[in-house]
Amino acid sequence: MKENNSLVQSVNGLQTNDSEYVQLVAHISDTWNGARAKAAIAVNIELLNANWETGRYIVEFEQKGNAKAKYGERLLPNLSKDLTRLRGKGFSRSALHYMRKFYLAFPICETVSHKLSWSHYLELLKCSDELEMQFYLKTSIAENWSVRELKRQISSALFQRLAISKDKESVLALAEKGQQMSSPTDILRDPYVLEFTGISQQKRYKETDLEKALKTNMEQFLLELGKGFAFMGRQYVIPIGTRRFKVDLVFYHTILKCYVLIDLKRAEIKHGDIGQMNLYLNYFKNEVCQADDNPPIGIVLGAHKDELLMEYALEGIDNHLFAARYQLYLPNREELQKQLDHLLNQAKD
Repeated sequence: MKENNSLVQSVNGLQTNDSEYVQLVAHISDTWNGARAKAAIAVNIELLNANWETGRYIVEFEQKGNAKAKYGERLLPNLSKDLTRLRGKGFSRSALHYMRKFYLAFPICETVSHKLSWSHYLELLKCSDELEMQFYLKTSIAENWSVRELKRQISSALFQRLAISKDKESVLALAEKGQQMSSPTDILRDPYVLEFTGISQQKRYKETDLEKALKTNMEQFLLELGKGFAFMGRQYVIPIGTRRFKVDLVFYHTILKCYVLIDLKRAEIKHGDIGQMNLYLNYFKNEVCQADDNPPIGIVLGAHKDELLMEYALEGIDNHLFAARYQLYLPNREELQKQLDHLLNQAKD
């Protein structure tokens, strides 16, 4: 709208309010914007195809025995030197290694999604586990992750965090389809990783400090929460009689069609925190939710939780209420992977 308004200025120094002329300029501008977008898509497709073909040529050369007989471990260094001499940058030993790995991971060309860039695939190929790579591949496409977002989710071990609370069939489904949002439990992550707040694990901080840090870094927090969350506000007032309660953070989930209430606890979650959240949920069901809304979801988010205590505190509650942990630092990815491997190996026995 601003672009069109700015056009109603001058043509060869003359003022004009000619709507047809404004429309003409807008059409031409849109055409070139579309052309640039299509050109970028075409370039990405050709780049992915070239990387895949390069990987195929290298693997087929090795399979013929030529590499082992004449070149051995010097194949990629020699290729790097000669291709750089002929074609310039882009053919380092590391780049060729990932092109080779790209082909081995996707031996059927049609399985390469052109919705992702080569930079996305470079991050995906760093995954040591095939299930993990497939999960990030599917979820990157579904949620339209940037490369930066993909890197953060891998470094925060999102796949392992989601998978260790599931059975084998659910883990395989997670890898095959990515994260699906169809029930309240699907939105949960335990622990939530909040390293982007900048709050040190050793620093003494208040719940309000954490709340403010999350609001300041809302874009990163929404990424951590997952797809479908829309921020509604903080310190949401709930008036009941002469008393006023406040929910730390309120969201609306556009996929599940429901409100999501989050209460933050700096230390361990207590049984009283569960009762308080249950009160908030009952209020929302009766006073806030519309006829076409699904029942709200409540998450009490604390630094620690006692599993047995939470089991007793949550027993008999009909509302969708969960207790989850958060961490102010990235989790030990290797330890989470061990837990996941143990789960999958148990299922085989």
